[in-house]
Parts: sequence; C-alpha cells; structure tokens
Amino acid sequence: MPSVRVGYVPEHFSTPLYFAQTYFSLSANLIPFPSGTGHMVSALRAGELDIAIGLTEGWIAAIAKDPPPYQTTDKSLNDNHFKLVGTYVETPLCWAISTGHDRENIKHIHDLKGKKLGVSRIGSGSYIMSYVLAEREGWSQPFDCLPLQTFEALREGVNDRTVDFFMWEYFTCKRYYSSTTLHPIKKIGEIYTPWSSWKIVARNSLIDTPELDLFLEKVNAGIKYFKEHQDEAIQYISTTLDYEEEDAREWTQTVRFSQDVRGVRRDVVQLTVDMLQKVGVIDGEGWHEGAEVDKTKRYIGIMEDEYGDN
Repeated sequence: MPSVRVGYVPEHFSTPLYFAQTYFSLSANLIPFPSGTGHMVSALRAGELDIAIGLTEGWIAAIAKDPPPYQTTDKSLNDNHFKLVGTYVETPLCWAISTGHDRENIKHIHDLKGKKLGVSRIGSGSYIMSYVLAEREGWSQPFDCLPLQTFEALREGVNDRTVDFFMWEYFTCKRYYSSTTLHPIKKIGEIYTPWSSWKIVARNSLIDTPELDLFLEKVNAGIKYFKEHQDEAIQYISTTLDYEEEDAREWTQTVRFSQDVRGVRRDVVQLTVDMLQKVGVIDGEGWHEGAEVDKTKRYIGIMEDEYGDN
C-alpha cells in the first residue's frame, strides 16, 4: 500500500511530525498546507489526503455542515468524509488579532466593529474564530470577510487596506510586530479557543486500520522526542521555520502535546459543537438536542475514553 498522504500546517506545531519522520521512520507523504485547515478540508473532500492535522473548530464545522453517513457500517460509503481520530495538542490556541503596523485608526478591539476581516479561507480557523470574537464582544453582525489564503497575504492586506484586521496564531505573528519586517503588523488583542486546539482526522476508510494505528504510533514517538529534546526543537523551529529563537523557546513553554494522540474526548467535541452553533458558524441542533450517540458517531472515529486518558 502506498504511503498515507498527510496534510499539515508548516508552522512550529508541526515539529513532532518532522521528528517522527526523521528519527522514527514515519512512512507518510507529508503535504504542507500553509493556508490552513480550510484548505485541508477541501483536499480531504477531493480525495487528495488520507489524514490531516488541523484546528479543532475547522474540522468540527466541516463535519457539521457535511456530515458523514454515520448510521451505516460501510466505511467505504462516501469516503470523501472524515472523522476525528486523535488529539494532537491539548492546550488552547492563542489567536492574535492584528492590523497594519501604521493603521492609526485601529488601536483597540472596539475599533473592529463593522470592519473588514481577512481570513485564509471561508471555514478556516481564522474565519470561525471571528464569530467567537463577535460573540465575546456582544456584536450581533458577523464581519465582512475576504479570503486571502496565506499569512503573508493577510499581512500585506492589512497594510494596503484591502482588509482591516486578521486573526492568526500569536507566535507566528510575533516577529512581524517589528517595523523592520516585511509587511509589519500591529497587535490589538487576542482570543483563546475555548477548546483544545489541534486534532487529527482520517478518511472513513482508514479508521480502524493498521495504517492509521501505525501513523498515530509514530506521531506519539515524535512528540516524546520533542518533549525530551527541547533545544533541538527550538533550533529546528528557529532555523527551518519562520520564528525567532526566543519566540520558539517561549512557545515550547506554553504548548502541551498529547502524551497519546489516539482518540478524541466526547466532551471537547460537545463543547465545540455547542459553541459553534451558538455563535452561528453551524446551523441546526446543538449537542444536547437529539440522540447523543448519533452525534458522537457523526464526529468521532476513535473515542479517547475507550483507550484511557492522555
């Protein structure tokens, strides 16, 4: 069988994947998606990926809007669908809210009401979290959004006033708060996800297969190596990826990868579904309306509490 095709975001969170491939013979075709989770959703739907690691809210919103035929036992049916199979990162994600470095008319969160938001893609984390921000601030109207695909394009967009602000992971933004960088930006606030930030998904036909089990085992090995070799991780992040060494070091003190990535907790999915329904990202019923067992099968391919806590 050919190597599984694995989508990932080529940022600091991908370091354990690099270690898994470098030191533990992870046999996978690792495919970078710099525009994020929304792009990987499209690739999974198109049959271009088998597994992907991305943001919790992006996966759950995608499944909610196009749920798999979860009442059938035929895993090959509509295999452009996918489910959650693993928890990659247990800590929440800090989304920095940024505008152009010289945008004097935007200094505080309250200045964003009614402004134009740049996102990577519709359905991405940068799009979904804008609804959570609006809910937090008590704003009833969603933002006018413009997809700009990449982090660099978003930075350029807030400086040339194509958009007014965007949201991206804090440590990825941090070096660009300096005026000496390309397309410098200004931080005006932040917001944390109410849920653990990164999940692993797999196409339906791959669930309960040796190929998926082996992939999760290799990721666990990469995470263990990351935890035990922090200096090497920091060197890799600061020399290969787009981060300053001091920022990489600070980030390693804030992130907590799962000890065992296999499985997803029901309560995390429940929290995310209910929040996304509340803020208007997804339509229909919250978690508690309807049969909980059916909703569990809709979203989760491997339940964490079947295998113990991480």
